[in-house]
Amino acid sequence: MKEYYPWITGDEYEQASLMDLMRDDPLYFLVATVIIAPLLEEGMFRTLIKPTLSQAAFFLTAWIIFLGRSFIPADVHWMIANGFLLVLGIFLWMALKELLNTPFVHRQLAFLNRGYVAMWMVTSLLFGLIHVMNYVEGFELNLVLFLLIFPRIVAGYFFGKIKILNQSMVWPMALHAMNNGVVFLILLPRILSS
Repeated sequence: MKEYYPWITGDEYEQASLMDLMRDDPLYFLVATVIIAPLLEEGMFRTLIKPTLSQAAFFLTAWIIFLGRSFIPADVHWMIANGFLLVLGIFLWMALKELLNTPFVHRQLAFLNRGYVAMWMVTSLLFGLIHVMNYVEGFELNLVLFLLIFPRIVAGYFFGKIKILNQSMVWPMALHAMNNGVVFLILLPRILSS
């Protein structure tokens, strides 16, 4: 690409922190990318496409867990931290399913179901945009970053399509996990050899 577009350079957008994590703790990287990320990200984005009450509870749970992770001290071992968040997430999801079972919430779910195509497109775009943080601290967007996240926007589109067709969260999470697992397997030999 540099031959045809020399002004487009992506050298400053290497995913160094992710590569360091993979080199330093491949097991944690595997768990984070193949289990935790698909659960959280699909919960944060795909649950609002034709949502059920259970999926609305999953949406809120995923965002609470995502935001709550920052309150866990960095020196807590990742297995303990994520085990705690998993148990907390299960209890939160169960409680929220009961708390959200109101006529108001059911009207909101009906609205989201009617507008599922718009929600599908918006969540696909947001799914891609959140992955900008894999490349830069904070948020910025330029042509190179857009080209780097565009495949994630497309992936978000297809994860949403699978959710719509199957009316279940299992399949988008499984496809997301498989996608991340393939990337892990491709990168692992390179990381371990360095």
